[in-house]
This record gives sequence, C-alpha cells and structure tokens, in this order.
Amino acid sequence: MDAVWDGDWDALKRAAVEVAARAYAPYSGYRVGAAAVADDGRVLVGCNVENAAYGVVLCAECGVVSQLHATGGGRLTHFVCVNGVGEVIMPCGRCRQLLWENGGAELELVTPEGLRTMAEVLPMAFGPENLA
Repeated sequence: MDAVWDGDWDALKRAAVEVAARAYAPYSGYRVGAAAVADDGRVLVGCNVENAAYGVVLCAECGVVSQLHATGGGRLTHFVCVNGVGEVIMPCGRCRQLLWENGGAELELVTPEGLRTMAEVLPMAFGPENLA
C-alpha cells in the first residue's frame, strides 16, 4: 500500500478490513487483517496466512512488520487489527511482543476497549534494552 496516513483511524481500520478479506485461512476460517503506520507516514498492512502445520501460521501482525522492514524500516506509530467481519481484536501475546519490538511503549493501538499504548497492553515488556 503506497498511501501516507493522514491521522484517520477509520481509514486505517478500513485498510485492515480490506486486507483481512485476502487472508489465507482455509483451516480455521478465521481471517485477520492488520494495518499500521510507520514513523514516516507509510501505511502498512498484513493478513494471516495459515499452514497445514498449524504451528507455522503467520499472523497478520507478522505481515505488517515484514512490510515495515521490506519498505525501508523505521518504527510503528499506530496500529489496528480486525477479524474477518471487521471487529477490532487484540493481538495475541506473541504479536504484542513483535509490536513492542517494532513500535515500543508509545505505539498507539485501537483495542476493543478504545485507544491504548503498547505500554498499557504489554506492561513490563521485555525488549532490546534487557539484553544489554
């Protein structure tokens, strides 16, 4: 997606809904789409990609982070994740860690309970500073 984000959370959610429709979910039928903004304004999207070996499923958040790095790197600043019917959902614990690594405590995300920061949804997170 070549769009630059203008601060419209509804448009970001629509991008997540649009990409969820392209998810590859033949086993669970549970489509997930994610959309995020990089610190330079790039809009990034990802969808879940299932696999017959269930443990190697790629979450939508993985697609977002891959696109972040594939298109120039940077940091995530805003994020939303939806299911196949467009409802806002929470990233799983593994994906929260992935989002922390690529957006940090200040990353803002839409949750089913409203706007939150990563510091709120992953308190006391483990990050690169813990490896020093």
